Amino acid sequence: MGEPIKTVTIVGGGTAGWLTAMMLRSLSEETLKIQLIESPNIPTVGVGEATVPQMPATLKMLQVPLQEFFRRCNASFKLGVMFRQWNVGPDGKLIDYLNPFGRPVQINGSEACHYHHAFGSGGRDFCQTFTANYDLVQANKGPFSIETSKVHPLAGYAYHLDAGEFAKMLSELGAERGVEHILDDVEDVELDERGYVAAVQLKERGRHPVELVIDCTGFRGLIINKALKEPFIDYSKYLGNDRAMALQIPHPDPKAIASCTTSTALGAGWSWRVPLFHRIGTGYVYSSAHRTDDEARDEFLAHLGSDAPKGAEPRVIPMRVGRTRNAWVKNCIAIGLSSGFIEPLESTAIHMIDLGIQRLLTYFPDSDFDDAHRDRYNKTMDGLYSEVLDFICLHYALGNRTDSQYWIDARTELEVPDRLAANLELWKHQPPTALDLETGHLFNHPTYQAVLMGKRVYETGYGTGKFTRRLALSQEAWAKHLMEFSRNLQQAVNSCSDHRQGLMAIRGELTPTRAKGRPLQGVGAAKGPQQVASSGPATVKIGSDSPGLF
Repeated sequence: MGEPIKTVTIVGGGTAGWLTAMMLRSLSEETLKIQLIESPNIPTVGVGEATVPQMPATLKMLQVPLQEFFRRCNASFKLGVMFRQWNVGPDGKLIDYLNPFGRPVQINGSEACHYHHAFGSGGRDFCQTFTANYDLVQANKGPFSIETSKVHPLAGYAYHLDAGEFAKMLSELGAERGVEHILDDVEDVELDERGYVAAVQLKERGRHPVELVIDCTGFRGLIINKALKEPFIDYSKYLGNDRAMALQIPHPDPKAIASCTTSTALGAGWSWRVPLFHRIGTGYVYSSAHRTDDEARDEFLAHLGSDAPKGAEPRVIPMRVGRTRNAWVKNCIAIGLSSGFIEPLESTAIHMIDLGIQRLLTYFPDSDFDDAHRDRYNKTMDGLYSEVLDFICLHYALGNRTDSQYWIDARTELEVPDRLAANLELWKHQPPTALDLETGHLFNHPTYQAVLMGKRVYETGYGTGKFTRRLALSQEAWAKHLMEFSRNLQQAVNSCSDHRQGLMAIRGELTPTRAKGRPLQGVGAAKGPQQVASSGPATVKIGSDSPGLF
């Protein structure tokens, strides 16, 4: 038996480094020392501003005060991703659909997608048969009511956040909780006779010995790739986009804050739009084989139109799309972009950091660094990246646009991963089921159903026209469900608050008169509601004893 690891050294800051430090500090023994070495001279990428539904639970686990999070990070709610113009509908027009946070219902033991395919849904989109998110997005509403301080049960959500401010907030909380913060540049990495990382050479402090080192150095992969020579597996044969440009713009109407991420198909890729409380983060993910940077910039700015500030110059970001073959090599674990990056279509970057640390804590080593822990960690991370890759590739493989060479190539020239290719053959005959996927940590079979139904692929030439499963589907039962759900959906939209007003309430910036004079409850107090004096700005606490933000 080896000795317990006494010190974990994280190299690199930003969201990856500080989220890693905070999770280790929060979930490990107090005697484990956490160090973070951060260069004062290397900027972070800082554009991962959308999250997935695990984020609220992560913040609760880290004991991040919710009101501080919303204020500092200018956070807003994300009810899903609105895909605009990715596919052509049966009438020849480009379609929009929402991939929401919600789970389809079952009617008499059969999943809703079978009923939707067989009988339609009275002009509703598929997601409108099981979640209120689409209608809330259309109404610029959030997922909860200021009056009741409760999240509506038909509204699943995640957050949008300012990535730079999020990292700063985590760094301050980490320092308060005992993370040793070292501002210095790593100039060299020293390996011992076994090939393990023995120390890093710092510009100011000199030699700094390490036991267990976590590489959070981003696309550089300073330790995992450069020092330890672990190969990088390029995904360019699956995904054509290799560059991005980012820009921050003001809200066209500051009183109307959208409650979803938007992904709009352009001529050589897609443009994201992430609405924060104080601004919008936007950008263009594109293929350099189909657009030069200048051409992409012109197309992107034309897409933004009057929303783009005068003289705006987007920041170009080369993307290393793929993953390091093994995220854990010797005594080094790569977390964040150094571990891998699959284009940001489904906002998985922060979630992959979260999952990487959870798995490290599950398979935490001692000083022997036995192969069993390392091999199992690498196997689980390989499965996670394969899961994300399959789901991202799905969007391109089932595209049907023919108006640009990029979209034709995305469908016909890119390889489809083997697992997804086999499923796409199966799903021509029936919708996705739980048995079809090897893993479903983030993208389970209802999520696949939402994309296939949202793209309307079964109406535009994909598949055989009818599903082969001989299910006893009752049109009467389906009609009854649609009628009842329509009433529930309308109640949800009526009861949930305007998105901006709800954010102001959480931030403590909504006056009592604007909150109809009702004394609201304080945000961020995990142990229960607190009364707020009616003479000042009101805040809202989504209580821990009810369906709430935590």
